Amino acid sequence: MLKELYIENLAVIEKADIGFTGKFNVFSGETGAGKSILIGAINAVLGGRAHKDLIRTGESRASVTALFDSVPEGVAAKLAENGYPADGELLIKRDISADGKGQVRINGMPATAALLKDITSGLIDIHGQQDSRILTDTANQRALIDGYAGLSGKLAEYAEKFRGFSALSRRIKQLEADNERKDERIEKLTADIDAVEKLGLKKGDEAVISEKLNRARNLEDIAAALTGAAGQTGGDDSERGAADLTEAASKLLNGISKYVPECVSLSERLSALTVELRDISADISALLPDDDESGSLQVLEEKMSGILWLKRKYSLETDEILDLCEEWKKELDELSECDNTLAALNEERHRAAEELKAAAEEISEKRKTAAAKLTDEITEQLRFLDMPDVRLRFDITPGKITVNGMDNVELMISVNKGEDLKPIAKAASGGELSRIMLAIKSVSADNDDTPTMIFDEIDTGISGRAARKVGTKLSEIAQKRQVLCVTHLAQIAALSDNHLLIQKNTDENRTYTTVHSLGYDEKVVEVARLISGGSSEITLKNAEELIQRRNGSEEE
Repeated sequence: MLKELYIENLAVIEKADIGFTGKFNVFSGETGAGKSILIGAINAVLGGRAHKDLIRTGESRASVTALFDSVPEGVAAKLAENGYPADGELLIKRDISADGKGQVRINGMPATAALLKDITSGLIDIHGQQDSRILTDTANQRALIDGYAGLSGKLAEYAEKFRGFSALSRRIKQLEADNERKDERIEKLTADIDAVEKLGLKKGDEAVISEKLNRARNLEDIAAALTGAAGQTGGDDSERGAADLTEAASKLLNGISKYVPECVSLSERLSALTVELRDISADISALLPDDDESGSLQVLEEKMSGILWLKRKYSLETDEILDLCEEWKKELDELSECDNTLAALNEERHRAAEELKAAAEEISEKRKTAAAKLTDEITEQLRFLDMPDVRLRFDITPGKITVNGMDNVELMISVNKGEDLKPIAKAASGGELSRIMLAIKSVSADNDDTPTMIFDEIDTGISGRAARKVGTKLSEIAQKRQVLCVTHLAQIAALSDNHLLIQKNTDENRTYTTVHSLGYDEKVVEVARLISGGSSEITLKNAEELIQRRNGSEEE
């Protein structure tokens, strides 16, 4: 639960250090004193938007720090999963900078606002003035039943079945569309495959063909150069080559070696060089083009022309075209088997539809059972909240199967005796909606482990006896979890365990908002102000009576 909140330079709040009890905490103050800023500050440490316009005029930064204790297991698990210390307490600091470079720290370690929002999602349930209107949306009414019935697991399994069925349906629809133009597509695929395969290409062939084509185009120059080089190294019938000359030189030196001993080694070296030159000449001759190569130029030109045509046609490289050709072959096989595939897929879809329908019907039955119990519990709460003639009913009717099941859900209500049930959006006033939402929150308090609930002016549109009952109900909820409530009503404020007064003060230059916890006498004065706007002897006495009746009977 929220233990402490420290605010610095946020709007009109220069500094505020606020402590909370684990039960019923109430905020009150004059209109415009800054109650909404406190809710905004709490939203900021929960990962909500924190715009630089919130920074107090003249300051470069604002910050909100919150300390939570008794952190729920789910939150502790998320902390540990993301590498943050999780020892039962959670310290969050949110800095808002004028340059837009805000910072988030969780237990002293940096984090992002998105991660903060995810980690803190199970810490606080905030019910604002507009949330009652959300209840008029039928999707939220269905979600209310689902939460009460504990259907999250069943709905997740059902949603998985629905997504599988939808994917299967899309595939069948695509195949049916393909089947309508199957013959045309088969003809095109066959032509494309033939155009590629007639060239007999393999990956890497383009580079090889290009090299061969360059050689074939220069074959005459290659042959002349190789012939000349072979003759000059090894000689031929008409002319002596380098090998003949080195051989002759070796013999001359060998002939005088008995007179010049040094010539022996020189003669041997020339002899070895002669052998090497004749080998080189033979290797050069082996490189001479043969008759088959001489006739390959046209073939290579045609093959390269075919490759260039394919590349222009498909705007792809040769190896990419070969990959695409393999895909064409697979598609051609599938099209050839399209009728058989469609039959098998339709049979599979039929089975999936039966399973999906059965799962949707099971969820629908559970919704109806839960709706009946939920209606009774909400009705009981509303009768306590001074709506004795209220009647509720969740109309659950079959509709189109969607990812949420097969039910259309609408909450019907009659507030006054003798009136027909009507959709809640048409039959409930703002004050009645507030009490209905409070009744729902009271019922759901036993079904979730969120440690803190915040009610921001849930007293809208109510007064008198109904206000007292709302305060009592909030106090009851606070016996199970921490409650924070912003109120304008004395009947609610009088029941608080911790009354926090928000005051706006001004000096010659600035406006300051302060927040402090009231002692008993201060609380009496504030409750008196809420009763009549002043603190006369009569209103002070009335305020004290309201506070002292906190533990007494609620009947008037």
